[in-house]
Amino acid sequence: MKKIKLEISGLSYSQTQAGAYALVLGEIRGNRTLPIIIGGFEAQAIALELEKMKPSRPLTHDLFKTFADSFEIKIKEVIIHSLKEGVFHAKMICVKDENEIEIDTRTSDAIALAVRFNCSIYTYEEILSSSGIVLSEDEIGDSPIEVKEEVPIEEASEDITKLSIKELKSELNSALEKEDYERAAALRDKINMFKDK
Repeated sequence: MKKIKLEISGLSYSQTQAGAYALVLGEIRGNRTLPIIIGGFEAQAIALELEKMKPSRPLTHDLFKTFADSFEIKIKEVIIHSLKEGVFHAKMICVKDENEIEIDTRTSDAIALAVRFNCSIYTYEEILSSSGIVLSEDEIGDSPIEVKEEVPIEEASEDITKLSIKELKSELNSALEKEDYERAAALRDKINMFKDK
């Protein structure tokens, strides 16, 4: 079967499932997207890596990356290969000493690792045909990555609305040290709002 390359197009709080996130993978050469519902921990792991935010201690996916690097294991690619009873199934193609090994994995974990290993993400035509959504060019937008967090800035902490950019950066570092990633995300969004002005 021919593989179709995907990229992360968006990550946002799921409007249909409480506590879940919608990860949207877009076809590189096309206008179809593949929306996948994932858990909060995996969404956080993906968002932190996409935003290049470093937690004070490594998350599970960071630990896996360090472990694999230590033993010279690389993830060559991730393939979302099937959809069974509404659940996407994926595998990682790992390489060590020119030997390839396929490892079964949850799709959300595979994507969290793919962004850390900077490897390609693929699916098959039958998956995109049956579960993909076609978007118009207006809906796709200019930015390939739009990360939206679960908690709006005002709800996360009202005190941050009055902070200067310097204070926000200091609070962001403090939140990362305390592993308060929801607050860190809200602070990052507020900092980005300053940059956009």
